[in-house]
Amino acid sequence: MPRSVQVRSEFISKVKSALPRNGYIRQTDLAEYLQISQSTISSFLNGKPVDYLNFREICRALSLEWQDIADLMLETSPVISNPEISSSNSLEHPSGLVPLDSPFYVGRSPIEERCYQQINQPGTLIRIKAPRQMGKSSLLARIIDKSQSQKDRTVTLDFQLAAQQIFVNSDKFLRWFCASIGLALNIPNKINEYWDLAEIVGSSMACKAYFEEYLLPTIDNPLTLGLDEVDKVFEYPEIYRDFFGLLRALHEEGKRREIWKRLRLIIVHSTEVYVPLDINQSPFNVGLSIELPEFNSNQILDLAQRHQLDWNNTEVEKIINLVGGHPFLIRLTLYHIASGNITLNQILENVTNPKSIYAEHLRRQSLILTQQPELAAAMKDIVNNNNTELSTVTKFKLQSMGLVKLQGDSVFPRCNLYRQFLRI
Repeated sequence: MPRSVQVRSEFISKVKSALPRNGYIRQTDLAEYLQISQSTISSFLNGKPVDYLNFREICRALSLEWQDIADLMLETSPVISNPEISSSNSLEHPSGLVPLDSPFYVGRSPIEERCYQQINQPGTLIRIKAPRQMGKSSLLARIIDKSQSQKDRTVTLDFQLAAQQIFVNSDKFLRWFCASIGLALNIPNKINEYWDLAEIVGSSMACKAYFEEYLLPTIDNPLTLGLDEVDKVFEYPEIYRDFFGLLRALHEEGKRREIWKRLRLIIVHSTEVYVPLDINQSPFNVGLSIELPEFNSNQILDLAQRHQLDWNNTEVEKIINLVGGHPFLIRLTLYHIASGNITLNQILENVTNPKSIYAEHLRRQSLILTQQPELAAAMKDIVNNNNTELSTVTKFKLQSMGLVKLQGDSVFPRCNLYRQFLRI
């Protein structure tokens, strides 16, 4: 695969229009979301070469199939890496989704095997929960890939990328939901023909009818629908009651009727469900529940060896003492050490330095906290006073960001890196 890829000229107008359609008013909005430079975004939008991994990440954020628009005829450019690392395991900077062909994806057996088995079942529902940067989207991509390999049609919707205006009310949201799936399946939009029902039976029933009478019959194969970051919907009470009740109803239909056995749902979220839902209308208490754990010491040692590092349990213990088994932070650490840029001891001596390898990650976490003062104050209390007198919602939001761990009623910083960075 070429290290640099560019958008084919005939698709440039399409990718530019995908920016506002996915809720990005400016190029900088997308750059900030993906944590890559604006110049890279500009190059992508104007058909200039960008790094292959960045190309795929941008396409994912813009709901584009990268294979459809990529010009793969560029010459392969050299990879700057440690000369001791074999070409088959060229270094890969950790950023967002771990590519399907990556040698650095760490499976957490038997989780993958259970998901692959479950996605074969008619009318199945899989729920994946973990804080941010724990590997949820990477696992989702692999389940979707497994589903595609068995000839299912697949659609992935990332709710964090949905434009703010679609969250106005339940009717607008469900119309967007149906339209987005139809667009991804490349079938004509016929929503208006079915939405007249909404005034009589409600938007949820109109949405159900659209699936049952049009979407599912139009496609030849089962449909696997991946819903990423659905906790975004928790912020909108009118919408979440209707939407999550609908998902539960669609899943239940799959137990009774053949047409609905063709729908397979994967629901991905970052935190506990802290919104009030009727137990009989919630999709969060049915199906296969998957909670992604942190990496254990054996997985970290294996990943270090994939980076061609001569580590043993001593080095693994040192890094666990700093960042725990946080998948992103572990990969970030190993990437920089394997690059020859820094040693483990140098990292440990300068963890909160403005030029440390963690600086960008810590700045991003700090920015999120700054935008939500009540969470920033709560995190300060946890770090400095071990205060656990916090609301359930506050605890769950901090957990979803990956900043804390919950053990019963107790709340702790997720790792020593966060404790040192946020300490007064």
